Amino acid sequence: MFEVLSVILIVVGLSVLVVIHEAGHFFASKWFGLLVEEFGFGLPPRFWGKKIGETIYSFNWLPFGGFVKIYGERHADETSYADVQRSFSHQSIFKRALIIVAGVLMNFLLGWLLITIVFMVGIPQAVLVTDIKEGSIAALAGIQKGDRLVDFKLIPELLGAVEQNKGGEMILNVERGKEKLTINVIPRADVPEGEGNLGIFIVESGLPKTGFFRSFWDGLKTSLKMTGAIFVGIIDLVVGIFTDISILERFIGPVGIVNVAIQSTRLGVAHFLQLLALISLNLAVFNVIPIPALDGGRLFFLLIEKIKGKAINQRTEMIVNAAGFAFLLLLILAITVKDILTLL
Repeated sequence: MFEVLSVILIVVGLSVLVVIHEAGHFFASKWFGLLVEEFGFGLPPRFWGKKIGETIYSFNWLPFGGFVKIYGERHADETSYADVQRSFSHQSIFKRALIIVAGVLMNFLLGWLLITIVFMVGIPQAVLVTDIKEGSIAALAGIQKGDRLVDFKLIPELLGAVEQNKGGEMILNVERGKEKLTINVIPRADVPEGEGNLGIFIVESGLPKTGFFRSFWDGLKTSLKMTGAIFVGIIDLVVGIFTDISILERFIGPVGIVNVAIQSTRLGVAHFLQLLALISLNLAVFNVIPIPALDGGRLFFLLIEKIKGKAINQRTEMIVNAAGFAFLLLLILAITVKDILTLL
């Protein structure tokens, strides 16, 4: 039952990220006075729609994301309305670029907002076990990778407790998913140089609560750092596809995201918001990569139009976008297959 509710929550959360992206295009188009024909929640076919003003607001049967239909995105659409000055294709390159970038900006702002909320509410601090040395004291005692040692917020606290209990019994309170366990260990009295006592690899996890204004500032800095790291990761992925296909093993697709999201919901709301923030920032970065069928591809076509002084032939643009879309589908399919094989 928990998994079903988690999947529903994840689908809603991911859909919100896409709708927020499309809302950026929507509000920018409205700001410049363009005719927005439809703002859809979910993907067609439509099961309900209402026209408010000149825009149809619709709910569609496929509950994944949403879309915005702007008059004149294709020249052929302009025959349906008299005022071509309100069409997308008749706007200056600058305005069209801003409308395209608005979706990316909204995803970044949402990621920043979610990270800010995480800083404000905080995440319970603990020392997290990232790996176990085979045959070590920790392994024999039953400590596992991913365990949270909840009695310690900082690594020096754990190291100090281990030092005090050398040769004697030490009780560790452990959280493993939803389980709460008590594990007894006996730290070694004599530790060979260059080795750890318990045989675990650890990091500090969680965040202390911060004030309202400090949270916004820390959220911005964290969002910018994460965005930079995501840029590097995506560039490595694109280059690696042509140079080292094994790089796909380090990335996850839709199946992997759902699996990670289910685990994050078990850890609490703050962890889930943190994951949504990361995905939102990923969407922002991914969409500005100059791949056809993405916002970055559209921006690249605008750059070519600026250099040439005229728009690219629509047929050529459609063919290139179709090829780009096919490439993305194959990439997603490859990563999804890898995710499924990993879970089996």
